[in-house]
Amino acid sequence: MAGSAPRGQPRPARDPGLQPERTRLAWRRTTLSCTLVAILAGRQVVQHRAPGPVTVLAAALVLLVWIAFVAAAQLRMRAMCGSRPPALSARTALVLAGCACALAVLGAAILL
Repeated sequence: MAGSAPRGQPRPARDPGLQPERTRLAWRRTTLSCTLVAILAGRQVVQHRAPGPVTVLAAALVLLVWIAFVAAAQLRMRAMCGSRPPALSARTALVLAGCACALAVLGAAILL
């Protein structure tokens, strides 16, 4: 691997440059997108004169999924502040992907 320290020698201090900042900004944009979906879902429920139980349930699930996504994204953004942030775990990646898919499905369910 190019640029890595030979075995047995300590790794040099990380020169992060702007990469962690770009990654944090990407997380912020993604969180903002998920927030927009949650707000639009809530708006759709409020605009219905008599929302059915399925619509209310879907809106509640959107809120829960949004909270889970924001919490996981915040943890990841905080982890990026370290000098050598850990790799994204498979569990966290699965949770985040599941949240994104769930928001898409629930948002579509509220519109129908």
